[in-house]
Amino acid sequence: MMISTPAEAATEKPASYGLELQTAWITLPDGVRLSADLYQPTGGRAGEKFPVLLEYLPYRKHEARSRNWPLYSYFVKRGYVVAAVDIRGTGNSEGRIVPYEYSDVEHADGDVVIDWLSKQPWSNGNVGMFGISWGGFNSIQMAARDVPALKAIIAIDATEDLYQDDVHYMDGIMHLDSWEMSMDLDNARPGAPDYRVDDDNFRNRFDVEPWTLSHKRQQRDGPYWDRASLRGRYDEIRIPTFHIGGWYDGYRDSVARMLQQVKNAPVKGMVGAWHHTWPHQPYPGPGMEWRHEAIRWFDHWLKGEDTGIMDEPRFAVFVRDWHPPGPHLEHAPGRWRWEEGWPVARIRDRVLYPQPDHTLDAVAPPATTHQLRYVPSSGFEAGGPVMWWGDVAHDQRGTDAFSLVYDSAPLEEDLEILGFPRALLTVAADATRANWIARLSDVAPDGSVTQVTGAAMNGTHRESARDPKSIVPGEPFELDVEMHFTSWVFPKGHRIRLAVNNAMWPMLWPTPFPMTTALKLESSRLTLPVVPFEQRPVPDFLPPSRDDPEFAGVESLESGTTSGYGEISSVDRNPATGTVVAKATNGSGTRYPWGTERSFETIRYEINDHAPADAAVTGTHRLEVELPGRRLVWDAELTFRSDRDNFFYTYRRRLTENGKPVREKTWNETIPRDHQ
Repeated sequence: MMISTPAEAATEKPASYGLELQTAWITLPDGVRLSADLYQPTGGRAGEKFPVLLEYLPYRKHEARSRNWPLYSYFVKRGYVVAAVDIRGTGNSEGRIVPYEYSDVEHADGDVVIDWLSKQPWSNGNVGMFGISWGGFNSIQMAARDVPALKAIIAIDATEDLYQDDVHYMDGIMHLDSWEMSMDLDNARPGAPDYRVDDDNFRNRFDVEPWTLSHKRQQRDGPYWDRASLRGRYDEIRIPTFHIGGWYDGYRDSVARMLQQVKNAPVKGMVGAWHHTWPHQPYPGPGMEWRHEAIRWFDHWLKGEDTGIMDEPRFAVFVRDWHPPGPHLEHAPGRWRWEEGWPVARIRDRVLYPQPDHTLDAVAPPATTHQLRYVPSSGFEAGGPVMWWGDVAHDQRGTDAFSLVYDSAPLEEDLEILGFPRALLTVAADATRANWIARLSDVAPDGSVTQVTGAAMNGTHRESARDPKSIVPGEPFELDVEMHFTSWVFPKGHRIRLAVNNAMWPMLWPTPFPMTTALKLESSRLTLPVVPFEQRPVPDFLPPSRDDPEFAGVESLESGTTSGYGEISSVDRNPATGTVVAKATNGSGTRYPWGTERSFETIRYEINDHAPADAAVTGTHRLEVELPGRRLVWDAELTFRSDRDNFFYTYRRRLTENGKPVREKTWNETIPRDHQ
């Protein structure tokens, strides 16, 4: 039985203020002006001053007002100014778009923004940052910059490791998805509602090289990724940080690392059941009113109030129970629990060994080698429709058919794990490049297989992702595959499955050579972080608020996919030719006060199992904006393909107005493969 925290601890702070929206310009030292939306309290005392919460994004705040108004209202009504600021060269801000994500320019501008917010007549001088994804990333990054007015942050679904943990090189292996094109076109166009298509827009946005091209040139870890990563620099965090993740999100590992590694400032963490979404709008559920916890956090650090939040344990974790596989999970079964922090001292490792008969057992096996033919197209089921670790994945049997699979005996009692399972694998390949993917799954009595976690390893990174080395064909070596952070309770009667293969297409770019790989069982093992039972307190989180006001004048016409990303909708295999084609689609539409916007995207992933070097991704993204007397259409076309030695990148942007061509820009580049 678990111990609940007192119910009175979850009493919601009353809403004491109204809400109004004002706009402002923040002038930078070089004269460039950033556009800011200021969501401000009304109805307070004359001359009353408030702390400021900043969300600093390249995501077009004008179009995001229907998202921001209900989101921010919770904070504003409880005594905060919330500022939404477009990063330089994006949305309604001036200047040339920053050269890549999380650049020095973005951070230096952020210093000025925070200082400006702290010195306004309605500010009490204290600023906090928060955000999901990009806003969480740059909150972490700004927390390490010693900006005097920045006093605390909350980072949601974010990471401090830009190479291993972001979307460009998942586990050190190249990844492409629909976000890259949609993000590019959003930032190639001018701000709403005027949509001024002129030389300034061409020079500073439309004609600027896509960020994705710079990512593709940086295929190994190193200075490009170090510039905004906190790996090895955790001591630079000197202000309180609160990290929130979801088990079905790709960035959950960071919560554990920040709890463990940050020593010079208070840290709290939370991992719930959700995908890459706000916890009060979860998919899947259950959700919780994270903004209530944020108010308690910021009231403590920005208002000097004793809210009790620092008296609670540092880590709240949602313990996942088994659920069947499939991408349409609406509600994840499980329960919340407090832990004192991370790591959890009572966790004990349980070691299981793959056996010659493809079982898992606690006894080390005799010397045995299992071989596996590389099937480059395998992996769709393992990655799920959105294609990242944590996605609500399909039944794993489709990918398991192309894997080495090892199952435990049916469990005699429930088994809970929490942490980073590890697969220590002794492997070999008859090619100079190979990837290995290890997946941990739950096999139900009916045979269905639910993915619990997994991870990939680029074999050329076996010693270092900064100094990759080709594999020596036939030479065995060890891979220590740390799987992604997870929670799971394997029920009595279920089996634990370890599956190992060499591809996770189309989430991870395939290695170029047909090959056979080998797994040496006698020196391979699976380590599970098992949690012994212990009575622990239970957080009493508030359910998501149902009182958020709507923003008038904006109407959703088409909502698109549940995730908001292009999701794989079909996979077609041709056994005769070996060709496998996967297609992802998405579309949305919104009516704004100034006009209507619609987007359409399609992505085609193609690979041939007989010729894995020749993989290709082709995609189109189209934005249509209908304004009074104007119809603007931005089109993007991407072709990214490979052979054994190179990647070939072709990208075209095109703008038409009222059906007439206005501007077109194309990039063509051959990029040498660097151990990918």
